[in-house]
Amino acid sequence: MSTNLDSEPLAAGTRRAGGCTVTRSSAEETAALRRAVLRPHLTIEQMILAGDQNPNTAYLAVRAADENPVLGCVRLEPVACPWPEALQEPAQAPWQLRAMATDPAVRGKGLGRLLVEAAVQHVAQRGGDLLWCNARIGAEHFYLRLGFRPVTGHFVIPDVPEEHLGMVRRVLSS
Repeated sequence: MSTNLDSEPLAAGTRRAGGCTVTRSSAEETAALRRAVLRPHLTIEQMILAGDQNPNTAYLAVRAADENPVLGCVRLEPVACPWPEALQEPAQAPWQLRAMATDPAVRGKGLGRLLVEAAVQHVAQRGGDLLWCNARIGAEHFYLRLGFRPVTGHFVIPDVPEEHLGMVRRVLSS
């Protein structure tokens, strides 16, 4: 699957690659996938995250062009980086990448890369200069390939079985 993005800005509509489209979405539209992949022990109602009602918070979803189900998603919110001392230069406008999930049936087809590229563009268009995340240890290499670097050791997030590490990626304004 190609991950080349067309030239139309995400803010004005969609991003496409290999027959899939990334669009703005909502917490509600992505909740079932996020629950299935990230938090199967929670109910859909428990999937609500603090900040979901923030007008600057954005959910992005990727779908096949001819289908409606969400195949992948990510949540973006302007939030201070919790590891400012680990940054090589201070972040003026950091954003958190969170709730990144892809349907296991379509993993390895470039949808995660497509989502992260769309996330970087979204943040850049809004003046963001840093994207940070609590990456699951199992996803570390995925984030490394996409330009993130680790800034913490392993740590535990309550009620999440896999350990995490803090990762950051600089964003160039568009």
